[in-house]
Amino acid sequence: MTTPVISAWSAISPYGVGREAFVNGVAAGTPAVTRLSPDQWPVPQRQTARVPGFVTEEVLGRKGTRSMDRVSALAVAAVGELLDSAGRHRTVATGEHAALVLGTTAGSARSMMEITRDTLTRARPYHIDTARIPNAIMNSSAAQCAIRHDLKGPNTTVAGGRAAGLFALRYALRLLSSGRARSVLCGGAEELTPERAWLEYHSGDPARPAVLGEGCSLLLLEPEAPADAPVLAEVLGVTLGVFRDGDLAASLTRCLSRSLAQAGATAADLWAVSPSAGQDPVPFDGADPLTLPGEDVWGDAGAAASPFQIASVLAAAERDPAARGRIAAVLSADRDNVLGCALFRLR
Repeated sequence: MTTPVISAWSAISPYGVGREAFVNGVAAGTPAVTRLSPDQWPVPQRQTARVPGFVTEEVLGRKGTRSMDRVSALAVAAVGELLDSAGRHRTVATGEHAALVLGTTAGSARSMMEITRDTLTRARPYHIDTARIPNAIMNSSAAQCAIRHDLKGPNTTVAGGRAAGLFALRYALRLLSSGRARSVLCGGAEELTPERAWLEYHSGDPARPAVLGEGCSLLLLEPEAPADAPVLAEVLGVTLGVFRDGDLAASLTRCLSRSLAQAGATAADLWAVSPSAGQDPVPFDGADPLTLPGEDVWGDAGAAASPFQIASVLAAAERDPAARGRIAAVLSADRDNVLGCALFRLR
């Protein structure tokens, strides 16, 4: 059996548009957080981590973007950035057998709330802007990516909040192992809008408002190492699970231990760990892996959180020769009591 590999990745993040901006931002370790005035941001959270300068019409052009919501624009732009990063990527990752698996929290909160509002405030409920109706469907972003970039294989949206990227990765591996796709673009996307900010404010702890982020990060997965391109990492596996309230740290440690055992590895093989938001470094006897940055530098990116974690692993590995041949672990958990661990062997 062959081992699925990552041959490319892209990121549109609070560090900026493009892979290079993310690599430089992670290397600098500087938080990509800005403070906005009430006039700029009419919600209680003053600090945000927005993608700077991202205007849909300027990034994607005016054609076909009049009704496109922000999360779809971020995803479409991230797909385009990955496909354009090397000549072979558009050949390998488009067409009949090219799949897309996109993680989400619940699609676009803004689109759903705007349409609901219009049905109540317009003269007739059916007077809503029909061009915006598709945006209220959770899989709208993935569908628009497929239409715009000629992705004709399986097209899937997986909901899972902060852990959605790992859910999507697990799904993508199944597509490859079953032969349903020859390549998969896999990741997650989240938008930062006042509507999402209000939902997070009322569902979280008002005394400790989260610094919300946004963006999209994608991997190009192939079923085996290609002959015409370098491999960035092998995907050794993804382990998913659930946890009880108050048992997150122990559950993540157990999940990581199971993942290592299934991969035939030990804690001594770990080069780095990207912990879940708010989690302390995982303790291991005789091992001291590097702890990579996370939500503290790019904010609570929702469904883009674990894809950003994977991107940070790949970005850090580029600059550290000690990573070659070693294993990195990405841990993620969502407040809805789901969690996951993904293992990668760096090349």
